[in-house]
Amino acid sequence: CMCNEQGCVLDDLIVYKNSDQAYRVIVNAATRDKDLAWMAKHQSGNLTINVPESNVILAVQGPDALQKSHASIAAMNPELAAMYDELKRFTSIKQGDWFIGRTGYTGEDGVEIVLPKEHADNLWQSLIANSVVPAGLGARDTLRLEAGMHLYGNDLDEEHTAVESGLAWTVDCSDQNRDFIGRKTLEVQKASGGKYTFTGVVLDGRGVLRQGQKVQLQGAEIGTVTSGTFSPSLQKSIGMMRSNKLIDGSCDVVIRDKPVAARSVKLPFINNGQATFS
Repeated sequence: CMCNEQGCVLDDLIVYKNSDQAYRVIVNAATRDKDLAWMAKHQSGNLTINVPESNVILAVQGPDALQKSHASIAAMNPELAAMYDELKRFTSIKQGDWFIGRTGYTGEDGVEIVLPKEHADNLWQSLIANSVVPAGLGARDTLRLEAGMHLYGNDLDEEHTAVESGLAWTVDCSDQNRDFIGRKTLEVQKASGGKYTFTGVVLDGRGVLRQGQKVQLQGAEIGTVTSGTFSPSLQKSIGMMRSNKLIDGSCDVVIRDKPVAARSVKLPFINNGQATFS
């Protein structure tokens, strides 16, 4: 999480360490300009920020992502393909203007391929020819939600800290000599909690969970659904919620002005293909 001075989240982004002197940052497209302005504002020391303007990123996700994309990579960048088999989870490889990370940010295994835009159409067509199926944002949303992954603008924003958004695990305060923007607030909240708690929610009654629906406990409003959808894997409506008190068990979500039975659960909803709750 890239945070402001109050520990609230400007963006959730991915940073790859290419070497001791070079890092690659992949930000959310919707927050790109804001992120770059923030980095420039706080730039210090012997640091250069390079912003490529002619790249495209294609994300190939799923249990067979590496296998199905290998032939397409090999046809267009044989040197990169030679390193492909050694690509471990949460690492990256680079060859010329091409870059591949194996992050799988939908919750599945997968690769994110960054390449010059003039090659993007050929790679897209080659992937389709190798049985990779195009998927829209709706499919991405159900996958990431089942995996308990946050979406910026829904579950993360500049009004709530990383701890209040259920991402305390991303904040490392173990090194007392390492300072970072927002550390003071986040360190306190990691020890004692913030103003809000963040959990998963499963609807037991009829309906579909959606962003903005109010959560009640014994008739009193105590929180809001930040993300929600119908899970095709679980055949249940699932979501994430932020509340001003810890809910351990039953609650209600207001759908069309009526409270509907629900319950809080720990995230993720699915792990290694299996439901984490009954």
